[in-house]
Amino acid sequence: MAFKQAVVLAAGEGERLRPFTASKPKVMIKVANKPVLQYVVEALERNGIRRIILVVGYKKEKIMDYFEDGKALGVKIEYVVQKHLLGTGDALKQAENKTDARFLVLPGDNVIEADTISDSGLLDIEQNGNAILIKAHKDVSKYGVVTVKNGMVVDIIEKPSKEISNLVNTGIYAFEKGIFGFIDGELTSGLRSMIRAVNRIKACETHGAWLDAVYPWDILSLNAIVLRENPAKLEGKIERGVTIDKRVSIGKDSVIRGNSYVKGPVIIGENCEIGPNACVFPSTSIGNNVTIGAFTEIKNSVLTDGVKIGSFSSIQDSIFDSGTYAEGGLIARSEEADIEIGGEYHRVKVGTMVGEYCEIGSNVIAYPGTIIGNRCRIKSMKELRGKIPDGSWVV
Repeated sequence: MAFKQAVVLAAGEGERLRPFTASKPKVMIKVANKPVLQYVVEALERNGIRRIILVVGYKKEKIMDYFEDGKALGVKIEYVVQKHLLGTGDALKQAENKTDARFLVLPGDNVIEADTISDSGLLDIEQNGNAILIKAHKDVSKYGVVTVKNGMVVDIIEKPSKEISNLVNTGIYAFEKGIFGFIDGELTSGLRSMIRAVNRIKACETHGAWLDAVYPWDILSLNAIVLRENPAKLEGKIERGVTIDKRVSIGKDSVIRGNSYVKGPVIIGENCEIGPNACVFPSTSIGNNVTIGAFTEIKNSVLTDGVKIGSFSSIQDSIFDSGTYAEGGLIARSEEADIEIGGEYHRVKVGTMVGEYCEIGSNVIAYPGTIIGNRCRIKSMKELRGKIPDGSWVV
């Protein structure tokens, strides 16, 4: 095989994904109970690429503590640090002294699968060739759009105002070492310089998974897609009267209490307690050490490690980050709502998005589109709307 090494760019913050990136980088957001970056590492390992350079920066300790030297995932990981976030080209430049003559480059913040890389022909690029992995996408406005002629890249336009092509740059590349002569700030401008200097860049189209979270609610759609392929596995204790329907994974030492109903695709981590008489509906991910009280329903939601939801609660299309505790009677229903992120306004069907280590009292109603920051404290019987900043007390 021509490629034995990959550089994975994992230095960015993901500001538009706050509150979920206030204490961790975007690559460590969990989808189906795994950090996004882990999907990238596993896809490389399955393609026989086991030497990985991770370019880290923002909250780098969270990545290094989790992945360590990569041995647990069957790979060998080296780290290089991008001290100042000066773009993807600058991030790649940090790895220049450690790369082979030929190497792959991937973003660490997209969910991909092994065949995303292997089925595109990217790994078969001839000696001294450069290539970019492209994918047809229905909304190109947030991406670099690629124009192609006779299988070669003609141009890459970042976030075009008018539709010039439906092919987007996935940020996955096959490079030879000459690339470093062209890059500085953003990788795209380096690639355009390369094309102008009559260096040919082959376009390889993938039909495999390539999933990107730009906004907080995107985590829910990624989670739903990944869960469709998640294998069923029942390792915990399932009490009498429980109904398990379709593809459900339950981790070790978890207990599903009597008369509960779990309809997959659903993943429940280790050491959880669900019910009794609780309902967990499709496209829900529940992390480790999570407690769901009696007569509570959870639908199309992501609850990460250590979340506790009291009895008689109803949660739809919502995200609860680690360590958040809600007493009974929490209502977080889903409808279309107008949400402002970084000066952009979006109308989306979503429930409530809650940061880490919040404490929410009993009988609280969170209206659709509510965003609660990290470490907020909310008294009982409150109605919540809009954005609640990190560290707020609602009394």
